[in-house]
Amino acid sequence: MVVNGQLTVTGIPVVFIAAVEGKGRIAVMRQVVDTYEKWCLRLPTARLNRWLRKVMSRHSWKDQAAQPKVKYFTQVKSRPPTFIAFVSGKTRLSDTDIRFLTKSLKEDFDLGGIPIRIMQRIVERKVGASGSKPPSQSGGRTAERTFSDKRCAST
Repeated sequence: MVVNGQLTVTGIPVVFIAAVEGKGRIAVMRQVVDTYEKWCLRLPTARLNRWLRKVMSRHSWKDQAAQPKVKYFTQVKSRPPTFIAFVSGKTRLSDTDIRFLTKSLKEDFDLGGIPIRIMQRIVERKVGASGSKPPSQSGGRTAERTFSDKRCAST
């Protein structure tokens, strides 16, 4: 597919070079620097939460009542960019939802060609007037699922 005059393979830019003639060296180095800057990108939580509200409203949910309730979304690490979605309620983000968020992050923040990890953490609701949480068997920690869009290269 050709995008903005560049050939891309699933979001990864392809730079044409001619080794004998020495053409394309500068384009390759520009692409390396651009990719490294994307790899190191840090996005503020406020910006991510504005993005999340927008992107969750445009996602087509099969059942509005079953829509996961994402309280907030934050970046916890770069290299590769790693994000955590804090989810409350009974419904968790499905694999399809995670793929949708990953694709939207790549499109909206120009992160094509960079692996992105999205984890989700469960936010327990407070019970009763005292604000105490129900006891959990895991010592207060909640289950966590990690997803990555890394692809394994087959040889």
